[in-house]
Order: sequence, then C-alpha cells, then structure tokens
Amino acid sequence: MSQFTIYPAIDMKNGKCVRLEQGDFDKETIYGDSPFDVAKGFLDQGAEWIHMVDLDGAKEGKRINAEHILRVVDELSVKVQMGGGIRNKEDAAYYLDRGVDRVIIGSLAISNPELTKELVAEYGSKIAIGLDARDGYVATDGWLTKSDQTAIEVGQYFAEAGVETFIYTDISKDGMMSGPSTDQIVELAKQTGKEVIASGGVRNIEDLISLKKYSDQNVGGAIVGKAIYTKELPLREALTEVNQ
Repeated sequence: MSQFTIYPAIDMKNGKCVRLEQGDFDKETIYGDSPFDVAKGFLDQGAEWIHMVDLDGAKEGKRINAEHILRVVDELSVKVQMGGGIRNKEDAAYYLDRGVDRVIIGSLAISNPELTKELVAEYGSKIAIGLDARDGYVATDGWLTKSDQTAIEVGQYFAEAGVETFIYTDISKDGMMSGPSTDQIVELAKQTGKEVIASGGVRNIEDLISLKKYSDQNVGGAIVGKAIYTKELPLREALTEVNQ
C-alpha cells in the first residue's frame, strides 16, 4: 500500500496557535501561545511532517508569522509544509531557500497561474497547490472570495504544469469535525493523477483509516488540526495505526 502521511496542523494568528471555524477570523479558539512548543509536542509524538499556516499572512497577503515557521525548521528535525501569505516569487523563495520542505500556493494559483507555473518549474515537488473549495469552486484570499473555477479544473491545469501534490480543503467542513469530503478528494486524485492531501473535517482515527484505503489511488495523507487539539484524535496512536 502507498505511503499515507498525517500532517498535524499549526495555524498561527498573532503569533499564537489557533483554530478557526470554516476560516472565520471571528470564530477562533487559541490552543497555545507558542507554535514552537506545539510543533515540538507533535515531533515528540512521532510526527514526520508538520503543516503550518500563517493565517494573518493569508488575510493580509504578506509574511507575518515567518519567524515561528523558521524556528521550527531550524531547531526541530521535522519536515515542514507551510502556507499563507505567499503572493509572489520572493515569498516562496524566502521559505524554500531557508529550509521549508514544501510551500503551498493558494490564492496566487488563481490570480497568477503563469507565475505559479514558473515556481513549479523552478522548485518542482516543493510547490504544492492548495485547493480550498466551497460548493466545488475554489475560494481565495483567506477564503473571503469565491472564484468561478472548480477545484477539478484548477487541479487538471496545474497537474499538466507539473504539480505533484494538491491539498484539498472543503471549507464547509474545516474546523467542524464533521468528517472529510472523501468523495471529492478521491475524485480530484483521479482527475489529476497526482497526490492529494485531505484537509478539513477529520474527526478521529477511523476517518484517517478510511482515507488511507484510497492511498493506492493517490490520496497521500491528511492534515489534522482541531481533532488533535480537542483530544478526539490522539496523535501518537493515530501515527502508529496509520503507519502499520
């Protein structure tokens, strides 16, 4: 069976570790004052990757929580995938040249596909495309704007451009603990022929096991946030279960 990776998530706002409901900046819960300490906790439980999001950056369109991301990269032996606030080539290079393993391009992929393709040509598999969808259509700018393109259309376009990894978020499920959108995730993997990482809605180990059933169909992993923080999903146990 193909590799299936769990990506514990650290979403940062004002330098703290938070979770939002459906991307709503007015519905936040603070789960930790130090993103570094949270990341170290994930590493200690066996995580090989950590997913870090600069929420302020996504909203403002510039790097805001970079110091926290780079501290994890510099001081912990864990792979880091990050997103939020990547609006130009310099932003992507800033992180990748400093050791971040994978940068997620979201809004930029819709607003400037040509530049995104240049980044893919230069950095290859270190660039992932984040497809954040509401009713099947891609949303941008910290989910504040809905585009007229479907996740499948955007996925196929970038798969042809050489993108190897997509991260699919169903906004309606993010932070809601209502189960992942397995059908859409599997369909996107099928239509693009590339790896798709599930994001949003994972509640428990059972959700991860059911997603892993599709690992031989390019479903490569899942990002888990709220379920870890609320203790519904014990990370160490989940990693053991999924990796066996």
